[in-house]
Amino acid sequence: MATHQASVLLPDGAPMPRLGLGTWGMGERSSRRAAELAALREGVALGMTLIDTAEMYGDGATEMLVGEALRGGLRDEVFLVSKVYPHHASRRGVEAACEASLARLGTDRLDLYLLHWRGSVPLAQTVEGFEALRRAGKIRYWGVSNFDTADMEELFSVPHGDACASNQVLYNVARRGPEFDLLPWCAARSMPVMAYSPVDHARLPARSPLDDVARARGVSPYQVALAWALREPRICAIPKAARSEHVRENRAALDLSLTAEECAQLDAYFKPPRGKQALEML
Repeated sequence: MATHQASVLLPDGAPMPRLGLGTWGMGERSSRRAAELAALREGVALGMTLIDTAEMYGDGATEMLVGEALRGGLRDEVFLVSKVYPHHASRRGVEAACEASLARLGTDRLDLYLLHWRGSVPLAQTVEGFEALRRAGKIRYWGVSNFDTADMEELFSVPHGDACASNQVLYNVARRGPEFDLLPWCAARSMPVMAYSPVDHARLPARSPLDDVARARGVSPYQVALAWALREPRICAIPKAARSEHVRENRAALDLSLTAEECAQLDAYFKPPRGKQALEML
């Protein structure tokens, strides 16, 4: 059974776990499957009950891995997120893609369904498809991923576009562009932001103030970076962890509260944006 974990609030006040499990790259090698399944189940047991996946990951293999990990009664303990390809995001296409994801995941509903990134399909059509899925009980909420501020403004201009529940973007201590305008825009609408790659895919600088803070606290630099990403109450994070020990390290970062002085140290090296920056993607 999952332990309790702090949550962020969706626009309607419903809770979503602050720290979850990313799955990009998982489920693609049989030699790693047992360890990956154990890592996912360990995360759920530790309260990291937000699991993020996508139809793109492993061409569906990752969703199948997640579905296997949740067998035996774990599905009801999890806030399950998946994402639809832009070229599947037409009015009918998004419904078909969702049904395929549900089948691979072995469930009858998603808690949150995201448009993975913008494509050529008009947003109004995608929203129509999302709303039809929501009315049918196939999804509880829908949202977007990799949407910059102008994209969000356009989304909110179409019918029912303001029902968007979350925006998942690349955000970490080394990639702070969203702080200038996107994070405030979402906060003004009580919309949580989901940070993917919150430790920059382990590409953070080898030597930085992250190391100084980590040594003083007796933790790893990656735990400091993850704690930094979680410092704001309307941000949740979905670091990937394919091994149980890595899951436990990530969970410990949730209990690490950085001081104002430590944040100032990090700001001096990883400088906040002073102007608009185009949203980065991985």
